[in-house]
Amino acid sequence: MRVKFFDESHEQDLEDKINEFLLDMKDEDIIDIKYQVAIMYDNREQIYCYTCMIQYKNPKEE
Repeated sequence: MRVKFFDESHEQDLEDKINEFLLDMKDEDIIDIKYQVAIMYDNREQIYCYTCMIQYKNPKEE
């Protein structure tokens, strides 16, 4: 099994990176996708962190 992590400040950037990764996948099977949003306030602005972990495997590697 393999994993790929994504971490972006904007949800659209995260979506673009994930879609790009998924288009490049050839023989891999997706096992699971985990998504999380974290928000922090630093007395000036809210900071968002959008993360995703994709678990996948290549049947040829088994």
